[in-house]
Amino acid sequence: MTDLEEAKEFFIKDRYAMVTSGIDILEVRPKYAKCILNIEDKHMNVANTVMGGAIFTLADFCFAVASNFKQGHAVSLNSTINFLRPGTGKYLTAESEIVKDGRTIINYNINVRDDQDRLVSVVNINGLRVE
Repeated sequence: MTDLEEAKEFFIKDRYAMVTSGIDILEVRPKYAKCILNIEDKHMNVANTVMGGAIFTLADFCFAVASNFKQGHAVSLNSTINFLRPGTGKYLTAESEIVKDGRTIINYNINVRDDQDRLVSVVNINGLRVE
């Protein structure tokens, strides 16, 4: 089984992100993940752009995959999201970048981009290793 298959099998248990929201994992390795959200009508707000909560869910799930795949268990301590442009197009991708990999405290930046590779939001997440 490949790492990607293993990650998808494990994270399908994240029912909100993968099942309800429809997020999928594109790439994974320890301390890195890239995820995709194919935009559907259910993700849209009244302005006909992707709801901020859907964008945050994509980023938060990308953090979860990057920080938990083959590394024990980590949880978010706090998060900051900066919305830079409306989420539009056919899909959004989120890609993680580890900033700090401490013994107990970790920090990631997650960049969310649209289907034309334009930066939609930047999310910074501090996490705590609990295992």
